[in-house]
Amino acid sequence: MTGMRPTEIRVSEIFGPTIQGEGALIGLPTVFVRTGGCDYRCSWCDSLHAVDSEYRDQWQAMTVEEVWSEVTRLSGGLPVMVSLSGGNPAIQPLGDLIARGHREGYRFALETQGSVARDWFAELDMLVLSPKPPSSGMETDWEAFDACLRMAQGKPQTVIKIVVFDEADYAYARAAAARHPQLPIYLQPGNHTPPHPDDDDAPIDIEGVMERMRWLVDRVIADKWFKAHVLPQLHVLIWGNRRGV
Repeated sequence: MTGMRPTEIRVSEIFGPTIQGEGALIGLPTVFVRTGGCDYRCSWCDSLHAVDSEYRDQWQAMTVEEVWSEVTRLSGGLPVMVSLSGGNPAIQPLGDLIARGHREGYRFALETQGSVARDWFAELDMLVLSPKPPSSGMETDWEAFDACLRMAQGKPQTVIKIVVFDEADYAYARAAAARHPQLPIYLQPGNHTPPHPDDDDAPIDIEGVMERMRWLVDRVIADKWFKAHVLPQLHVLIWGNRRGV
């Protein structure tokens, strides 16, 4: 990955169309552009193959046209939602890719923890800010998070999405929602058995995930937190830990 040009995008994988498995766009047919590299190291990361430098030899330095050629090949040239994910896609130069796709009627959603603000956030169709709760082992820089909102300029549909494993994470989610009451919030029960980058067939604890789902639903209802959306990771329930779906 040495010698990358400033306009090249570090790509871990491009796949789809498949359905978006979580958050505000759950169930929507989507092509995924997963970038390589991240400024976080969450304890339960479910995309380590796009995060850890151990896997950087599997990432490709691609031009906008190379990425776009693959997106249009996968979609058959028909406009579809494109999800920019990672890792942290905000560390990649994605502005030209978004402009390229918009010219052909494609839409773009980006999910980031809100640690890096970019001016091209304002060109997105959806911005998913997913700050990481205490169970991740990471600390949230709320000034950086707020800078991401400023860069978006109120143009894309913007939501908060938070993974919840336990009471500490739930309290964190309540506090995040209170900081930004104008933003819809989506809660997702955590998966204690995230995929291993080298094992697509690694088993997951479905019953454990659903137990946390039931607990989270009960907790939200008991607190009368009626603005919260509680959703599972649909792709995990359907395909388990397989990559590329």
